[in-house]
Amino acid sequence: MSGLSMFFAQNAAMDTTEEYIVSPRFKDEKGEPVAWKLRSMTEDENQECRKAATRKIKGKNGVYTPDIDPNDYMARLMSASVVYPDLKNAELQRSYGVMGAESLLRKMLLPGEFASLGEQVQKLNGFNQDMNELVDDVKN
Repeated sequence: MSGLSMFFAQNAAMDTTEEYIVSPRFKDEKGEPVAWKLRSMTEDENQECRKAATRKIKGKNGVYTPDIDPNDYMARLMSASVVYPDLKNAELQRSYGVMGAESLLRKMLLPGEFASLGEQVQKLNGFNQDMNELVDDVKN
């Protein structure tokens, strides 16, 4: 590859998917923990999550400023990254007595599990990479 060809869409690694055991509480027929399937997303999808979690707050002199709810944003990011189980499945939502993928995640998971899933989703989507580490990798 020469020039810019390594940056062409057909040469870029696309969606990354991985399996992750969120909780030992969800078991298959054999009693083994069931892995959830997670996927990476594009920046466009990230922007949609951020926009959906943003509210306009009226400030001084009637000026509105955007305010992102970090908890709502994180829940949206997580639900957008979960491929399996299907968090949008109406039957699954009904079983927990909720409506919506984000509400389902909050109801299904214990606080530590929710945080662990959030960390894994962030890693999968590149939020864990420190710029200094990336610079060191490029130098080596």
